Amino acid sequence: MKHANRSGFTGKQSFFVFIASMLLPLFSLAATSSSGDSNIEQVERGEYLARAGNCMGCHTTRGGKPYAGGRGFKTPFGEFFSPNITPDNETGIGHWSEEDFWQALHFGKARDGSYLYPVFPYTEYTKVTREDANAMFAYLKSLTPVAQTNPPHKIASPYDNQFLLFLWRTWYFKEGVFEPDHSKGEDWNRGNYLVQGLGHCNACHTPRNVWGASQDDKLAGGEIMGTYWYAPSLISSREAGVGKWSTEEIVQLLSTGINSHAVTSGPMATIVRQSLQYLSADDLRAMAVYLQSLGEKHSDEGAPKKTQPMPERVRRYLALGEPVYEKHCQGCHGKSGEGVPGVYPPLAGNRAVTMTSPLNTIRSVLYGGFPPVTAGNPRPYGMPPFQHIIRDNEVAWVVSYIRNAWGNLGSLVSPEEVDSSRGNEF
Repeated sequence: MKHANRSGFTGKQSFFVFIASMLLPLFSLAATSSSGDSNIEQVERGEYLARAGNCMGCHTTRGGKPYAGGRGFKTPFGEFFSPNITPDNETGIGHWSEEDFWQALHFGKARDGSYLYPVFPYTEYTKVTREDANAMFAYLKSLTPVAQTNPPHKIASPYDNQFLLFLWRTWYFKEGVFEPDHSKGEDWNRGNYLVQGLGHCNACHTPRNVWGASQDDKLAGGEIMGTYWYAPSLISSREAGVGKWSTEEIVQLLSTGINSHAVTSGPMATIVRQSLQYLSADDLRAMAVYLQSLGEKHSDEGAPKKTQPMPERVRRYLALGEPVYEKHCQGCHGKSGEGVPGVYPPLAGNRAVTMTSPLNTIRSVLYGGFPPVTAGNPRPYGMPPFQHIIRDNEVAWVVSYIRNAWGNLGSLVSPEEVDSSRGNEF
């Protein structure tokens, strides 16, 4: 007869209990290690996704701590200030849960259930998947907390009304996670997700109605609210459509800010510097494939238009800009607007110069043109500002001149347009 020891186990049972007690901590350690590795991977993925969405760009004021908020956004409806999204318990998202973050990103609702204003682009972020949202939240929670109270929104009446915001959402907001188009390839769908969702390109590159709502999701171009810059159409070959570019050329522009066709400046240069240059080669290619398809599907090039004889008064007005160009611009951009490849962009045949809105060209003359500093273009050549050298009427003359010289064809610019284009620099 076998005798049990004081623990109640037989000798053989005690042996197995002893072995189990030795191995259990090892299994526990392995499980903890696996969980830790998984959390690290999620945080790293979240950091990448936050960079792709350029979250830091909006939630960081000039000279401020990253993600601590405080940056102001002026709109026709008032001035909005980005919130602190570091994990500070009192002023940030320290008490937030994954569900709270998902509610803000996907439904456009604050932690207390109130509606958020669409200056926060939840109209695009609603397409972000729950898995990606959780990863972004994990990354934000891993940041060092910053105790920073930001100014309250200054919303003009009657727009500071939650019921009006409810009506706006009813008419203009459609929540829903991105659904892939199975008739398209993997690259196209990934590019669509990044462009229309996480990258929220539509927030800038679309016309808006009087209520500030995007009129479509076709990236047809529009003035960026409160910035005095125009985001060109990404479908029109006369503006920034890339239907006829190679994917390599598109990737080069997105990752470095410059290629043989174009140079980014203004807000787009900031996006390239802060966000796009850090994306993976696969994601950049996916975006290029998607953007390229938009240009192909919505090509607006037809038969060349016949140009009418130029009225004498227009000829005289353009002649005023020629000496201004010769004095201040010709040294870099050339006598015939040919530019210097890879250094100074050509002005002859330049879509950025001739597109319908002259706003970006005016602001480049006033405030200078600066491509982004990127790993692929670490020492870009920039254009100095001229607002302190030439008067508004001279700016109008020279912009009108370059929009109509060397075969270019664009509208004339008045001194009043130059004056109205002024605003806080991006």
